[in-house]
Amino acid sequence: MGLKLPERAMDKVRGLFRDVVTSTNSFSIYHGVEDQESAELQLEDKHDEPQALHPQRGSCLSSITPLYQKILLAIIVAVAAFILGILVTYGSCTRCRKNGPEPVADDYNSEYQQDDYNNILHWTDLRSLFNDNYKEDEQMEDTLRKVSKASHPAGSNENKELADYILQSFKSYGLDHTWLDTHFVELHYPNSNVANSVTIIDQNKTVEEFRTEDPDVYCPYSATGKVVSGLVYANYGRDKDFAHLTSQSVNTTGQLVIVRTGFISFAEKVYNAQSAGALGVLIYPDTDEDIAVYGHVHRGTGDPSTPGFPSFNHTQFPNFESSGLPKILAQPISTATARKLLGKIAGLKAPQDWIHPSFSGNGLGPILENPQHRVSLEVGNVRQSVELLNVFGSITGRIEPEHYIVVGAQRDSWGPGAAKSAVGTAILTELARTMAYMVRGGFQPQRSVLFVSWDAGDFGSVGATEWLEGYLSMLHLKAAAYICLDTPVLGDEKFRVKSSPMFKSLMEFVIKQVDNPRRSQQSIFDYMSSQDKDWQKQGMLPLTVDTGAFAFTAFGGVPALEFSFVEGLNPYKYLDTKKDTYDALNTVVDGRLPAVAFSVLEVAGLSLIKLLHDKILPLDYIEYSNMLLQHVMELNQYSKKLKAKGLSFDWLASARGDYTRATQSLKNAVSESDLHNEKTIQSFNIRIMRVEFYFLSQYVSAINTPYRHILIGRGQHTIQALLESFKKESQGIDVEDIHKKLALITWTLKGAANALSGEVWEIQESF
Repeated sequence: MGLKLPERAMDKVRGLFRDVVTSTNSFSIYHGVEDQESAELQLEDKHDEPQALHPQRGSCLSSITPLYQKILLAIIVAVAAFILGILVTYGSCTRCRKNGPEPVADDYNSEYQQDDYNNILHWTDLRSLFNDNYKEDEQMEDTLRKVSKASHPAGSNENKELADYILQSFKSYGLDHTWLDTHFVELHYPNSNVANSVTIIDQNKTVEEFRTEDPDVYCPYSATGKVVSGLVYANYGRDKDFAHLTSQSVNTTGQLVIVRTGFISFAEKVYNAQSAGALGVLIYPDTDEDIAVYGHVHRGTGDPSTPGFPSFNHTQFPNFESSGLPKILAQPISTATARKLLGKIAGLKAPQDWIHPSFSGNGLGPILENPQHRVSLEVGNVRQSVELLNVFGSITGRIEPEHYIVVGAQRDSWGPGAAKSAVGTAILTELARTMAYMVRGGFQPQRSVLFVSWDAGDFGSVGATEWLEGYLSMLHLKAAAYICLDTPVLGDEKFRVKSSPMFKSLMEFVIKQVDNPRRSQQSIFDYMSSQDKDWQKQGMLPLTVDTGAFAFTAFGGVPALEFSFVEGLNPYKYLDTKKDTYDALNTVVDGRLPAVAFSVLEVAGLSLIKLLHDKILPLDYIEYSNMLLQHVMELNQYSKKLKAKGLSFDWLASARGDYTRATQSLKNAVSESDLHNEKTIQSFNIRIMRVEFYFLSQYVSAINTPYRHILIGRGQHTIQALLESFKKESQGIDVEDIHKKLALITWTLKGAANALSGEVWEIQESF
């Protein structure tokens, strides 16, 4: 491919030959070609009839003998070649820098090139283009207030109106494509005829009734029915809390359990209570303020009546139920109701760190102060078929249009949802508008981007999961990454990232570029490091099942990322309540809600630009080697016990080594390759974007075990389940079960290493 030389340089070169082109009978004509595709000096040898020299032209060669003419001509050609060499080297330096090895995380300020000759963009240019196009004006605040002015749960008219508002906004931005994705699902709602209730009874007579302050407060997917029993206090409802109760001989079997919010999701609390033999769970907010908190209790995502496949039309599929649905009752209660109930529990004294300072009771139960009294819980939620509307807008990539980055945010909210959905929706729409304007300003994204407003997020990321299930067979071939904008502002004190390990380097780079909302002129990274040098252990966390990004990686095999600003000692207490309003959230961040939201917008925007623009996807596939090493080291402490059973971790360690070598081999191949070759670039990116997919176990059913990822998924196929098998060795080691788990995990890991290595003939070793 040719190089376009500066016109001044072309004039100098032409001047060198102006007087010699007619000096010999075998002469050369140099053409300056200056079209858009190339600018090479083309040499054409001509053998014409001898021509007379023209002294009148002032030629200095007219009086020189032919021999000296040839010598002088050779000298001039050599000098011209030397000058051309300098010009070519100078003209291509930006390209050769781009052609070198991929920069490390702290060296992303190298030059980025739009095309071969024009519009060479530096990273600083891309940042400026982004900052020049997003509007730090009233639009963000207007969207925040519009979305959070009233409750807008899935299936409501308010939610449908918001969907149309976002669709029309996408169209007005001039995105390449906009459309609606529709699903029909079964969701749980309170029974308008029979309210859920909690009462104290004595011999079937009601002694005290605790009316629900808000009849809309409920737990979607709770089992229905009525339970009468004793009451056990189980702190946060974690595994270790129930383990403590067992150690104190407090029997939870056949009892109701009362727990407070925090640390784990509602679904995990109910699952742990069910595993401990409880018949129902009451969940109250861990705060002094008299409020009740909403939360679904499906230990999974998506429509639980169609696990593993999409809810386009229920009539097409048999009636399945997710294994994550609870079999026991669950109901939120207010702080005031919890205070009264806890004050009635007798039995052993609770540990000091379990006792709320403003609550009077400190017993564990299950006996109440009046041994004749029992607690009655009745839940009558009903199922309803609901149409979900996911709103899409897209910008088509210029080089790899078939690969795309997905950016999504939850739209619905059980309450006003300022933190739950309004901030994420405002950032999503502003990001879409900004990217559309950047494209008009000359930005040419390598890949496509999808902007999505998800429905039914409050019911367990139903809209997002149903879309994943509907297009699962193609998404691992198409979707390179997912950025989740759910609950991005819960404060402004600390920055938290939950993601696939593949985003670690990218996020560290980006937050070094964005000012901290609490202190301008200091990056988020520098601020967090000044607060805690070891902040990354608390600030860079793995994906959890209650996050909107979890299903993308654990189920779909797509690397996913979400981030948020949060408070430290005093978490935002109104999330999932009717008090989650604009004013409440704005108060928490000292009246700077739009400014904090813009900081998140910048983090999201710069991350998206990197994912769209870099020739090689900036995903750190090597980071999984470190995670695998940690797991192998943790398992090795049980190696002696395993060998006593005739088994070994050697194969697993070998497979981990194969994966590490495959990642290093890919890294070397990228650094040594011609990154101007589009085919080469795409082949590398395909291998990188499928790393998460390679970790999905092929040996379990997506219906029974949807989260098939062996490292961050849920189920008996995971490395975590293998570790748990050894930790419960007091119950006896099931050798056959461990043998099976070890073999399937090892072969899944070996398969990931093989796939990352490239073609079959590039795999060096047999296993």
